[in-house]
Amino acid sequence: MAYGLTAGHLELDGTGLSSRAVAAAARRGGGGGGTRVTLSAAAAERMRASVGLRDRLLAREIPVYGVTTGFGDSCVRQISPDKAHALQRNLVLYHLNGVGPAATPEVARATMIIRANALAKGVSAIRPQAVSTLLECLDRDILPLIPERGSVGASGDLVPLCYLAAALIGEGRVRHRGTVRPAAEALREEGLEPLRLAPKEGIALVNGTSFAAAYAVLAAWDARELAFVAELATAMTIEALRGNASALHPFVHAVKPHPGQVRSAGVIRELLAGSKLATSFEEILVRRERLAGRGHLHLAERIQDKYSVRCAPQIIGIVRDTLAWTENWLDTEINSATDNPLFDADTFGLHLGGNFYAGHVGQSMDSLKTAVAGLANLLDRQLALVVDEKFNAGLPPNLIVARPPDDPEAGLHHGFKGMQIAASAVTAEALKQTGPVSVFSRSTEAHNQDIVSMGTISARDARTVNGLVREVAAIHLLALAQAIDLRGAHSAAPAVRAVHGLIREHSPFVTRDRRLDHDIAAVAGLIETGALRRAAGFGDETFDDFDDFDDFDEQQRDEQHRDEQH
Repeated sequence: MAYGLTAGHLELDGTGLSSRAVAAAARRGGGGGGTRVTLSAAAAERMRASVGLRDRLLAREIPVYGVTTGFGDSCVRQISPDKAHALQRNLVLYHLNGVGPAATPEVARATMIIRANALAKGVSAIRPQAVSTLLECLDRDILPLIPERGSVGASGDLVPLCYLAAALIGEGRVRHRGTVRPAAEALREEGLEPLRLAPKEGIALVNGTSFAAAYAVLAAWDARELAFVAELATAMTIEALRGNASALHPFVHAVKPHPGQVRSAGVIRELLAGSKLATSFEEILVRRERLAGRGHLHLAERIQDKYSVRCAPQIIGIVRDTLAWTENWLDTEINSATDNPLFDADTFGLHLGGNFYAGHVGQSMDSLKTAVAGLANLLDRQLALVVDEKFNAGLPPNLIVARPPDDPEAGLHHGFKGMQIAASAVTAEALKQTGPVSVFSRSTEAHNQDIVSMGTISARDARTVNGLVREVAAIHLLALAQAIDLRGAHSAAPAVRAVHGLIREHSPFVTRDRRLDHDIAAVAGLIETGALRRAAGFGDETFDDFDDFDDFDEQQRDEQHRDEQH
C-alpha cells in the first residue's frame, strides 16, 4: 500500500507517519481486515525513560502541572502524589460532556492512530502498555464513540479525546465491530484489561490535537480525490461541448508554472487522449471560413471556450497547491508531541508549553475548504453550459431526447433541469461554509484558555464542504454521462469511455423523467471510494504520481508541430 503502509502494517515511532498513511489506514478499517498498527521498540524505550523522569519528580514532590496540580486555571492547587491516580481518572470523567452526532468510525480510527503516534515521541510520561492497549482496541475494532462537538482546539481536543480515554478505562460506550455496547463489555470479550491511569496518563491521552488532525487528514485525502474528479468532469465537459482542448497545451501552463495548475492540465490532457469529440484551435482554423477580402466575418465556431472550461486547470490547480502545503503542515502536526507538560529524559527537564494549540490545523482547513468549494462553483458553471441549449453546441435542452410533435409525451419531460437546480443549491451551501473559523477565538476556562484555535471546528467544516462538493460533482457527472451518450460514447476518449461505463452500471440513460436521487448517491459513492479514478486508469499507487506526463507532453508537442506544418 502506498503512503507509508507496508503489507497492511504501520509501525509508529512518533516521527515518520504521513497524513496519507493515516487516512488510508483509517479507511481500511480494523478487526483483522485492516491495517495492523504497532508501536516501535525505540518509541517504547523513549516512553519508559520519560516515565522514569516523571517518577523521580513525583518522589521529590515537585509540583508537576496536571499530575500533582489541578488543571488549567487550577494549576495553583497542588496535591500529594498519592492522589495523582484519582486525578487522572477525574480529568477524563469531568470532560465527558460532548454533544452532537458521533464521529464516524474512520474519524475514530484516525484519532487513535494520531494520538498513539504523538505519544510515541516519548516525551509525555505515559507507559508503552497504555499506548499498546489503545492500539489493541484499534486492532480489535473497539472504537470510542466520540461526539463531534465540544472542542475549541486548545487545550487541544480535551472533550473528544476524553471519550477515547474513557473507552480505554472501560467507561461509557464504544462501537465494537459495528455494534454499540458498553466499553467494559467489549474489552472483556476481547480479553483486554481496562487501563488504570497512572499519574500524567490521563492528560497525556486527552491533551492534544489528534481529533482535529483526524478530520483534517481525511479532509485532505478527500479533497485530493475531488481535485481529480474535477479534472475528469472537465475532460468530459470538453467532449460534451465539443470544446477546444488547446487551452490545455503544455506551453500555456509552462509559462505560468504553478505546480498544481501544470499537473491539473496534464491530467485533463491524459484523460482526453484519443478523443474524437474534443477539438483544437488548429482544427478550427482548418474548418473556418476565410475572410476573402471582406472586412468582417462572423465565425461559425468559437475559437476559445468560456472560463469554466478554459480556466479549469487554473482553478483546480489551486486545490492541488493548497494540498501540497496543507499535507506538509499535517505531517508535522501528527508527528508532534501535543500535550503538556513534556518530559526531556536526556536532560532531566520538565517543560510547560502550548503544543496543544491546533492553529496550523485550523488555518490549513480554512484555506482548503475555500479552495475545494471553488470546485463546486466550477462544476456548477460547467453543468449550466451542458444543459442549456443556448450554450451546449447542439445538445437537446436539458439533455432529454426530443420527441416528435405527435408523440403523446412530447413536451412532458424535462430531463436534467431539476438536477441543475439542485447542483446550484448545493454549490451555494458549500460556498456559504467557507467563512474562516480560525478567527473566532473564544476565551474559556476562567480566562486561562483566553485564546484558542478553533481548529477542530474548521476541520469538521472542511469535511462538510467536501461532502457538498462531492454531491455537486455526482450530479454533474450524471449529466455528462448523458451528454456523452447523446454525442456518441464510442467517440469519447478511452478513459472517459471507461468512466462512462462505470456510471452506467449504476445509473441508466435518462429517457424520461424519473427520480435521480439514488443515482446521485451511487455516483457520490464512486467518487468517495476512488472507483471513478481507478476506472480512468489512475490507480492508488499513482494517486499523486504523474511523472509519465513528461513523455505524454512530448508526444503532444510533436503532434502540435505536425499540425502547424500541415
